[in-house]
Amino acid sequence: MGIIHIGTRGSPLALWQANWVRDRIEKNNRDVSVSIKVIQTKGDKILDTPLAMVGGKGLFVKEIETELISGGVDIAVHSMKDVPTVLPDKLEISVVCKREDPRDALIAQKAESFDRLPHGAKLGTSSLRRSTQILNKRPDIKIVPLRGNIGTRIRKLTEENLDAIMLAAAGLKRMEQDNLVTQYLSVEESLPAVAQGALGIETRKGDDATLSLIGFLNHDETRIAIESERAALTRLEGGCQVPIAAHAEVTRGIVRLDGLVGAVDGSVLYRDKMEAPIGEHKKLGVELAERLLQMGAGEILKEAYGN
Repeated sequence: MGIIHIGTRGSPLALWQANWVRDRIEKNNRDVSVSIKVIQTKGDKILDTPLAMVGGKGLFVKEIETELISGGVDIAVHSMKDVPTVLPDKLEISVVCKREDPRDALIAQKAESFDRLPHGAKLGTSSLRRSTQILNKRPDIKIVPLRGNIGTRIRKLTEENLDAIMLAAAGLKRMEQDNLVTQYLSVEESLPAVAQGALGIETRKGDDATLSLIGFLNHDETRIAIESERAALTRLEGGCQVPIAAHAEVTRGIVRLDGLVGAVDGSVLYRDKMEAPIGEHKKLGVELAERLLQMGAGEILKEAYGN
């Protein structure tokens, strides 16, 4: 019997994701046993500071990647939106699983929808991307920084007397908390984070034996969409300090990519869409990013990165 060791963060959602991967590997490979190793990351340790202020890339993956490189684990299961676009030389994202719902979801105490939130409503979110789109539509809303796992954020809705919170629909559905959702925001209303809703499996390059056991989990359309979104993010040199969004959909061999860069205060949003055939999807991401930069996003990035 072979054994595969999965490295993961210890949050309830991360453990759900790791167990989901484990169950499918064992079901597909009857002679394989899978164990899960919880690894604490820098992002897990810093819970009282907004990620935009912490800075750096790989806050939720670096320690897991170190363990993967050393051979302490065989695969790492990540939320792809947490994975930097530049990986360590010895590692690769070998599998991208089928995407869950990529949308943002609103959980409100009383309001029936985002548009019906009262004037001056307090809305909790940990995301600059969400807050810039919220403030662009509703500059009256007061954004309250919100960190912690899904359960913690839901609890803070009442504990901190917030009018609403906004979270990723994918996490709520995986944790069976989607019954709390007041409204799912369309991609047009709130453009998702790059790779939101997608799981990635990271492995050591050249580890063909492990890849042969997990390759069946790869979902081609999701992978193509994620590669296009991440190509745009790479060109924009995106990190937690800048509100950047991108979402791709693959239909009948065509990739349609929607991208956005915004000012933190929501005063300016640059947004555009492009499409290209599969095979040119990474180039599509770069070209859309270039277009956003030419529209004026470059100035926002310069200010954010102090260039």
